[in-house]
Amino acid sequence: MLHRTLLVGAVVLSACGQTLSSPVSTRTSAGPDDTYACVRKQLGDLGYKQTSNDLAEHRITATKIDEKSRRPDVQFRRILNKLDVDVSAAADGQTSIEVLPRTFAEYTTHRGPTEEQEKASNEVKADAQQLLERCRS
Repeated sequence: MLHRTLLVGAVVLSACGQTLSSPVSTRTSAGPDDTYACVRKQLGDLGYKQTSNDLAEHRITATKIDEKSRRPDVQFRRILNKLDVDVSAAADGQTSIEVLPRTFAEYTTHRGPTEEQEKASNEVKADAQQLLERCRS
């Protein structure tokens, strides 16, 4: 009987660990510096504002605010779509671009603005794919 209880507990816990977002990636023949410059330019063209930049490691984070989304919650403020991009040289001479699309709901609480991560929106997933397509060559 104890084994059944443990088995049921393990199944319930594994069901709780949902994935909020999954990275997407591609490879290109362009060098890391050129690819990183492309990523920085295309993020701006897609409407994202750069929030962090690690030039030495070729990493960048950008946010786009979705002001159109509404919720029936007085504390809800807005939706934030974020892209975390990592450009790196691969062993085969190619350059790898990895993009992690994430979505956050921003709430105004008594402690100030609070972000809660949600399942990645279709908009941020489409933007991640579009970024990869534009910088693939």
